[in-house]
Amino acid sequence: MTEIRTPRLLLRRWSPDDDLAPLADIQADPAVMQHIGDGAPLSLDETAESIERWEDEWDDEGFGVFAVELLGSGELAGAVGLYVPDAPPQIADHIGIQWRLGRQFWGQGYASEAAQASLEFALQDRGIDRVVAAVPDGDTSSPKVLAKLGMAQTGQTNGIRLYAIDLTEFQG
Repeated sequence: MTEIRTPRLLLRRWSPDDDLAPLADIQADPAVMQHIGDGAPLSLDETAESIERWEDEWDDEGFGVFAVELLGSGELAGAVGLYVPDAPPQIADHIGIQWRLGRQFWGQGYASEAAQASLEFALQDRGIDRVVAAVPDGDTSSPKVLAKLGMAQTGQTNGIRLYAIDLTEFQG
């Protein structure tokens, strides 16, 4: 089982029995979901599909989106990790990084901490040499996290800013 510990977080595979309800609460929040997918909150069934898709990607690709748990309390803070985007075409089939945290966990550095650990995992454990990200124009928080990771904007398409980092230059 793949697990990563940071000073404050445990990044781990998903346990649908334990993680479905707390992740469904996170993904039901319009503020959390406003810049993800079509911007709509997700239902319990859609959240179950998210977990299943992420676990399938782990099985198929050897990487995926982690469940992010606070070490102190064991509380699920959200989801952070690697995935293969299908759009926009400029980054489709590359390896992307994404995150979504419950609103109560915003502004505490958890997204940056978990994303940093995910990039280190990509480079050191999986030998991935490049990671991309797509950020809608209205999202002002994600570019701050990407800057902390050393990711640079590489382009823009249809209201989406594209970012990338060559992990051979990554300073983990």
